[in-house]
Amino acid sequence: MANYTAADIKTLRESTGAGMMDVKRALDEADGDLGRATEILRVKGLKGVTKREGRSASNGLVRAHVDAGVGTLVEINCETDFVAKNPRFGELADTVLAQAVAVGATDAEALLASELDGRSVKEVLDEANASIGEKIEVRRVARVTGDQVVSYLHKTNPDLPPQIGVLVATTGGDEQVARDIAMHVAAFSPSVLTREDIDATTVENERRIAEETAREEGKPEQALPKIVEGRVNGFFKENVLLDQAFAKDPKKTVKQVSQEAGAQVTGFARFKVGV
Repeated sequence: MANYTAADIKTLRESTGAGMMDVKRALDEADGDLGRATEILRVKGLKGVTKREGRSASNGLVRAHVDAGVGTLVEINCETDFVAKNPRFGELADTVLAQAVAVGATDAEALLASELDGRSVKEVLDEANASIGEKIEVRRVARVTGDQVVSYLHKTNPDLPPQIGVLVATTGGDEQVARDIAMHVAAFSPSVLTREDIDATTVENERRIAEETAREEGKPEQALPKIVEGRVNGFFKENVLLDQAFAKDPKKTVKQVSQEAGAQVTGFARFKVGV
């Protein structure tokens, strides 16, 4: 039997993020040598990168950075919550975020192709994939600019890193109202800023469905226009940030709250891990 302890297993799991059985097998093969076991995990992990490409990575975290009116938001995925809360995964996420900020990335493809210490970010992720033993990917990147940009990160589980991230850009007003709106975005997940941002075909389809539904319900013909308009407005209130009832004061819309504070919301981004 190889000469290693439970403490060695714990140390190797924490340093590599690898699973329990993989760590035990590596220590067995390395006869308890931690350095050699780490190398074994890396080599075997690299061989398995391709096999893991088709696996689902629905756990992970979000990271945000804001400086001088520029906000960057990244979502980095892994397969299990064990890895999501592993310090090495968090350090990797910090490195990826810093790179996204440095190169001004606006999408995952550009970020993955960018060079970091002589390697592409994709190669860095593949190495982490190998050592940790899970599929790791940068799913999304967003960049929001404005006179003032704030970020808000929310934990859906106190034992895990933030899994909802928001950036909000405003003109005028103070930081507090911008932060309140960012918290609202986290909770109510609007899809667009204004009604004009929704494709006309989508609106027309909602109008058609509303009319067909009203007819199916037996609503009187003369009442249809008003009913349809009300349901389409309901669609806007659900999806358009400025039309949503404000989380802290549902009697007012986000637009009314921002105007009363002397602010105008000019942009936002929201990521929720795995969604």
